[in-house]
Amino acid sequence: MRSIWKGHIRFSLVTIPVRIYGAIETAEKISFNQLHKEDFGRIGYEKRCKKCSEVVKGDDIVKGYQYEPDQYVIVNDEDFEKIKLKSTKIIEIEGFVDQKDVHPTLYDTPYFAGPDGAVASKAYALLTETLANSGKLGIGRVVLRDRESIMLMSPEGPGLMLYKLRYPKEVRSIASVPELDGLEADKEQLKLAQTLVDSMTVNFEDIELSDRYKDALQEVIDAKVAGKEIVIVEEEERPVVDIMTALQESITQAKKQPMKKATGKRAKTAASGSKTSKKKKTG
Repeated sequence: MRSIWKGHIRFSLVTIPVRIYGAIETAEKISFNQLHKEDFGRIGYEKRCKKCSEVVKGDDIVKGYQYEPDQYVIVNDEDFEKIKLKSTKIIEIEGFVDQKDVHPTLYDTPYFAGPDGAVASKAYALLTETLANSGKLGIGRVVLRDRESIMLMSPEGPGLMLYKLRYPKEVRSIASVPELDGLEADKEQLKLAQTLVDSMTVNFEDIELSDRYKDALQEVIDAKVAGKEIVIVEEEERPVVDIMTALQESITQAKKQPMKKATGKRAKTAASGSKTSKKKKTG
C-alpha cells in the first residue's frame, strides 16, 4: 500500500511520525470509455480557449480567480508556496471530542494512518490505545492535495482511522427541505411500526453490504463479451394498500419468516413474486 502523505501527528509534546494511506479501494469501481459510435475510436478532449477558440497546451494554462465579471487575478505556483501552513507536515491534535458531537453529515473521506518506521511504533500505539480507552476522537488539520482539511482520528483495531470532515458551512440545513413543517405520525400506526422495527432488528454485520449494482453490471458486461443472452427478471408490482393494513401484514409476515443471517452469496433464483421475464440478444 502506497502512502499519500508523510509527516507527524503531534499530541501535545508527543510527536509521532506517520504515513497516511487511502482507505477506499478505487479498483472496485467499473469505469467506461467514451467511444465514437461509428468506429469505436476513443474520444479525446481538447482544452480550447472560449475567447479566441485556440486549442491550448498545459504550459499555456494559468489559474485565475474571477473577482469581477471577466476580471481575473492570476495565482501561480509561487503564490501557493507562500501559504506556509503547519498542517502540510504536522497534524496537530487540537482537542478530543465525543463521537455523538460530530454530526454524520460532516463525515467525508476515510483514510488509514500508520506508524512511519519502528521508531514511531510505541508512540503510535500509545495514542491508539488512549483513544480506544477514553472513547474520545482526536481532531486536527492536515493539508492533502493542496487543501487543508479537518481530520477526525478514531481507533480502528490495531491502528488509526482518519476521517476527512466537511466544513459545517458546506452542509445544508435539513430545515430547508420543503413540507417538513407540522409532520406528525398517527399514534396507532406508530405502535405498529415500532413492533415491525423490533421484529426486523438484526446485527449490522448480518446485513449483506455488497455492491449489487456493480455485480449485476459486471454480469451484463461478461455476458456481452461472451456473446450470451441477458436474462432480465422483472419484479411484479405490488398493489397499493393503506398504511394500517400494510403494517399489520408486514408484522405477520415478519413473525412467520424471521430475519436470517445474510450469507453474502449472490442469489441464483429470482425473488419471490418475480414472475415475468424477458430475453434480449446481445448485438
